[in-house]
Amino acid sequence: MAVRFKKSFTFAIQSSLLITPVLTAVFVGALLFSDQFNWLSTILFALLCFIVCFSIVQIRVERFIYRRIKKIYDDVSLLESTSFSSKLVTNDMKTLTQEIEKFAKDKKIEIDTLKIREEYRRDFLGNVSHELKTPLFTVQGYILTLLDGAMNDKKIREKYLNRANKGVERLIYIVKDLDLITKLEVGDLKLELQDFDIIELIQNVFDLLEMKAAQKEIVLTFDMEYDQPIYVNADKEKIQQVISNLLVNSIKYGHSNGTTEVSVENLIKNKVIVRVTDNGEGIPKQHIPRLFERFYRVDQSGSRSEGGSGLGLSIVKHIIEAHDEKIYVESEVGIGSEFSFTLEKTSSRNEKS
Repeated sequence: MAVRFKKSFTFAIQSSLLITPVLTAVFVGALLFSDQFNWLSTILFALLCFIVCFSIVQIRVERFIYRRIKKIYDDVSLLESTSFSSKLVTNDMKTLTQEIEKFAKDKKIEIDTLKIREEYRRDFLGNVSHELKTPLFTVQGYILTLLDGAMNDKKIREKYLNRANKGVERLIYIVKDLDLITKLEVGDLKLELQDFDIIELIQNVFDLLEMKAAQKEIVLTFDMEYDQPIYVNADKEKIQQVISNLLVNSIKYGHSNGTTEVSVENLIKNKVIVRVTDNGEGIPKQHIPRLFERFYRVDQSGSRSEGGSGLGLSIVKHIIEAHDEKIYVESEVGIGSEFSFTLEKTSSRNEKS
């Protein structure tokens, strides 16, 4: 480790100024006792005494402090990847104090971050376990019932096999969503960008979810008539998934005889913003910051009155961010929610294959 002394002579000077008068007084006393007092000798002795005292104190104290400070550096260097251990050794106490305070602050931030990650990991594992065990136990229950003799009854056998199949489909749905979100997070999923009409895409999603919305007596509609297409540049399949997930959420948590309205507005010259607005239950404000976390539940009771993998909004956020765009949410309990996201607008009218 390189060594660079940042000299601080204050202590040595002060010590020498205390020692020199004492020794000089003894020297003067000796001269007076022998009747050989001489001012020139006294001054020279005092000067020599100061220099010798300063040198000894400075060197000894410097070495004493350095050995102990170097031990601190060596101990800290055991912590890999720390910036503190790579610094040059200094025995200036002010500088050392500042470095140690900065080091302690950085380590506290690292520890706090690790604690947050550990808490998130526990929540995530608990949520995955909860999501998987429900369909697993359901499938197991139906199979065990059939093995216990129910398979001899054709009607029960068919009914239970259909229910077990739905449980398996839910497991597959969860696993596929987990696989997708993992690829999004690590950046393994490549986007296939193309120009397409966002209005046409939204209408296609409306058609796909028409029956699901009708079961809840919810109307899916645009905020106005869009006579002209609005072209955007994005991954068409992924944006369809975004819109589908947002609309499915609005249907799940919407009120009967409610409405989910979609609008597409010009934001700036080359951007549009897509808004999905409903008049459903709304989301309490304290839940909004964590709304896009995997498996995060606004309903903390753990019940599952509605299906889904619990990853829909998290997938939405990752897809939008993969496009280098932004997603926003506004909500008020009892009034409804609005999810919105931006996309790059294009003037092209030709879809790229």
